[in-house]
Amino acid sequence: MDIEIKAPTFPESVADGNIITWHKKLGDSVAQDEILVDIETDKVMFEVPALVAGVLKEIVADVGATVLSQEVLAILDDADVSSKKESASQALDEKAAVKSLSTDASASAKMVAIAPAARNLIAQNGLDESLIPGTGKGGRILKEDVQKYISNQSIEVSAASSVKNNEVQVESKLIDDLAEVSRDKRVPMTRLRARVAERLVEVQKTAAILTTFNEVNMQPVMDLRQRYKDKFEKVHGVRLGFMSFFVKASIEALKRFPAVNASVDGGDIIYHNYFDIGIAVSSPRGLVVPILRNTEALSLAGIEAQINTYAIKAKEGSLTLEDISGGTFTITNGGVFGSMLSTPILNPPQSAILGMHKIEQRAVVEDGEIVARPVMYLALSYDHRIIDGQEAVQFLVTIKELLEDPARIMLEI
Repeated sequence: MDIEIKAPTFPESVADGNIITWHKKLGDSVAQDEILVDIETDKVMFEVPALVAGVLKEIVADVGATVLSQEVLAILDDADVSSKKESASQALDEKAAVKSLSTDASASAKMVAIAPAARNLIAQNGLDESLIPGTGKGGRILKEDVQKYISNQSIEVSAASSVKNNEVQVESKLIDDLAEVSRDKRVPMTRLRARVAERLVEVQKTAAILTTFNEVNMQPVMDLRQRYKDKFEKVHGVRLGFMSFFVKASIEALKRFPAVNASVDGGDIIYHNYFDIGIAVSSPRGLVVPILRNTEALSLAGIEAQINTYAIKAKEGSLTLEDISGGTFTITNGGVFGSMLSTPILNPPQSAILGMHKIEQRAVVEDGEIVARPVMYLALSYDHRIIDGQEAVQFLVTIKELLEDPARIMLEI
């Protein structure tokens, strides 16, 4: 019986998807729940499994095709499994029979009579007697037959060597030609990359983006982390990183400057009374921004645990649409890639994004003396339509002050 394999029902915000990979070919056997095809949308990747076991009878939507929700992708024949097994069994039996006949024929060939002089010549030259045609009575191999065979072999080897030399020369020329014509490679954008490009161009056209910078002495946070990291991991089962401190500091700063947590909707400003913070993480498909929901209610351990979960899901390509939708503010850490300073771009419809960078030992002045301290540059890009420069600067100064005295983060002061 034919079974239709259909695309999943996409969410309202996803119009369609592209077929990226077929994991099976026509005629392949498929187990129940085995993944057949991957569909990429502008947000997440969908994996489509087989509803039943069967054989892939027809592929309706090939790689590169654009498909809609519930569109038929392929036809599966669940009745063809047993017949395929029977065919395979018959093929094995036939193969065994052919092999038996071949063995008998080979044995018969080896019983051909060989003249003593011819046998000595065959042994001296290490020849296969079954390949030498005999001209004697009853196909008997004579000495002259062996000599003729050796002569013919010498001519063939010489000719083959000449052909091979010509092939090497032609191949070398082809490689040189290919090196000339293959200097460029054209690859279509993935749906995710195309959508990200579209949104980034859109936000640059519609928002008045400015960036303000500051620096933070990370020594207090590093000392605190060093002092408690082992006990923290033992108690909470997760490592204590820097990101949870930045999330907590951002929450406090957002409470003090609500416009940074707001967004523009037409002629209105929407002030969000919750703090859903996006954390940019790397994935095989590019940079993605999963959302930490209601972060004001999370502890440092809760934040670290969620970030770790999202990082694993991003690496596996298993982030869902819910994981990456929404958000009121974003934090991105270019420092993990070695970035010293950058101007992050807004993640629409959000109005601000905080950029972290690489921690470097730098000379700072403390109590009138120059000392080396681990310093990180911070960048806040913001939409000047609703966030004044003063607010942006004070927001970043607040984060700096909280990180340089992390006890204030715990006390929320």
